[in-house]
Amino acid sequence: MESVLALRGLVLLRDSVEWEGRSLLKALIKKAALGGEQVHILGCEVSEEEFRAGFDSSINSRLVYYDLFRDPLNWAQTGEALPGGPLGALQAMCERTDPGPVTVALDSLSWLLLRLPCAALCQALCAMSRQHACRGGGPAAGQLCVLGLLHRELHGPGPMGALSSLAQTEVTLSGTAGQASAHILCRRPRQRPTLETLWFSVLPDLSLDLQGGPPLESQPHPDPHTPQVDPASHLTFNLHLSKREREAKDSLTLPFQFSSEKQQALLRPGPGPATSRIFYEPDAFDDLDPEDPDGDLDV
Repeated sequence: MESVLALRGLVLLRDSVEWEGRSLLKALIKKAALGGEQVHILGCEVSEEEFRAGFDSSINSRLVYYDLFRDPLNWAQTGEALPGGPLGALQAMCERTDPGPVTVALDSLSWLLLRLPCAALCQALCAMSRQHACRGGGPAAGQLCVLGLLHRELHGPGPMGALSSLAQTEVTLSGTAGQASAHILCRRPRQRPTLETLWFSVLPDLSLDLQGGPPLESQPHPDPHTPQVDPASHLTFNLHLSKREREAKDSLTLPFQFSSEKQQALLRPGPGPATSRIFYEPDAFDDLDPEDPDGDLDV
């Protein structure tokens, strides 16, 4: 997971029904806030109170929250809704960021993708990177990190492929809350993509507990009372050779093998001159006219 935080650009967190990725999204937000970055959050699927739950007051004070959950279409006309709908909210988030490292969390990209055309959403994500690069005076890949939560069971291959083509990092989550795995695909400029698998758990204080491999309880342990079965015991052919069979195999000369005996036989002159003859018996359709040997071809 450290490799995810080291990269910038668009990061897709692709969760599943078995493992919901919002807890990981909040853990990454906490780490970015503790690192001194600006953190802007676009909340769509849960209320602001529910999303802020689990953060302490020092973290919550650093988060800039944009609420699309309460009144996304401004039906209540309270003046609290963001103008321009979801696309306007993305535009406002980029305009309100200051130069420097910024983390933008979208909770979630699936909510946006189900209400916006895929092409419009991809264009808005690209525009965020370009605008922030212009404001910061540096490359967007080194300044902006967009964490997008994506429920992969809700979308077809077309939208998923379009967002994947824009992402610098894809994190595919699986497992359970206590035993979660992250398959991390990183695309770096002018380098081959790398794939890494990490096992982790999210602690109650939204900290990440990284593990180098699968938990011990999930690894298969052999039962000492279970008899071991030889997989080659019921084959119709023998995989092993005895000593006598191996010696016979090594001494066998293949029919088309150019052995030293055949080489010496070809080089050793015979008792007399080698002669050969060709026997040919013509049939009724052969043309034996020496004056016109191609007469039967009608040329």
